[in-house]
Amino acid sequence: MRKASARVFPVLFLAFASIALFGCGSSSGSANVSQAQTTTAPVSNVQPISVNVGPASALGSSFNYVDGAFTSVTVCAPSSTTNCQTISGILVDTGSSGLRILSSALSASLPAQTDGNGNPMGECAVFADGVTWGAVATADVKIAGEQASSLPVQIIGPASLPTVPADCSSQGQPEDNLANLGANGLLGIGQSVQDCGADCVSAGTLSQGTYYSCPASGCVDTTESLARQVQNPVASFTTDNNGVIVELPAVTGAGAGVSGSLIFGIGTQANNGLGGATVFGTDQFGDFSTTYKGTPYMSFLDSGSNGIYFLDATATGLPVCLDLTFLYCPASAQTISVTDNAEAGTNGASAATSFLVSNGDFLVSNVNNAAVNGLAGPSPGMFDFGLPFFFGRNVYSAIEGKSTPGGTGPYLAY
Repeated sequence: MRKASARVFPVLFLAFASIALFGCGSSSGSANVSQAQTTTAPVSNVQPISVNVGPASALGSSFNYVDGAFTSVTVCAPSSTTNCQTISGILVDTGSSGLRILSSALSASLPAQTDGNGNPMGECAVFADGVTWGAVATADVKIAGEQASSLPVQIIGPASLPTVPADCSSQGQPEDNLANLGANGLLGIGQSVQDCGADCVSAGTLSQGTYYSCPASGCVDTTESLARQVQNPVASFTTDNNGVIVELPAVTGAGAGVSGSLIFGIGTQANNGLGGATVFGTDQFGDFSTTYKGTPYMSFLDSGSNGIYFLDATATGLPVCLDLTFLYCPASAQTISVTDNAEAGTNGASAATSFLVSNGDFLVSNVNNAAVNGLAGPSPGMFDFGLPFFFGRNVYSAIEGKSTPGGTGPYLAY
């Protein structure tokens, strides 16, 4: 099962990472998911998002974020109307599932999740550029007019769990503060209901280094039921709970930023129909297939990645930058044409598409550039369609087991 995301962070003077890691995370393969869309009176299902330099820019311009879509969420202690907090600077990530909040950004008091012996539960979520280690807590999560009640969430870097287990830290650098994470949290709204799924439920398939029981003597790997795993908030909404749409305007070159919308539900209200979008059936990991220069690659759409990452392995392929070797630096902008195909055994959809690859050195040379089209870099064996692919498109992500006008999720559409 793939790790929580192939998220990468092009913060101008921080380390980049462009290779996806694999393990338990963005896919769950879980069962017993409701396939019926609850019908209620329409609620506000539109949440503003903004591609900007991010909250870490307050630490100095060297921490400015490139191609990150940020929003705000409100968290409350379950059933509370007073113990609440609205947190801005949350990265929108269609490549993972689950809400994760930096403890340094959280002032609301949320009840900790414990095991059968009263020990606090911890979680290690692995991303391409590091890990988020922290406690599992429970919160009512409110976004736009939607609410997910008593939702398991991850609190990153709390003092209550000071020691990162070795089998967590060995998988990547802990991103437990604003400087390292580049955001106040992650809003994982991918195609999975849980962030780990069946692999974390039973000891026989235990995904090492994911969930932990944390007595005073130290944290140890443990199993976790589906209901208690960190959850995709959208799947727990009362309505508009079958998927999301990311809407961002087209971007030419590079600029200070753009604003867009995160729309909840697919075909549940007048503002979230599929229209003419092509639906690509995916596997349980949210993957489909992309053919480039005659070679098929595993691919996925991930708003949490800041570029389009793929390998141009031909002799006349795209040159990498001399200094920023994780980016391509063609002498002039190149239009890359590919064919996207639904995962074998799903709906058989196929469509040609294209995207821009520009000189990475030039695109990030201005520290105030936030919305950058054409940012791309090498990544072997896969196509990671990050945020630049979302510019000028409405991108749909349908949640596993949920009924939509385009069929039962999981699928992607644009």
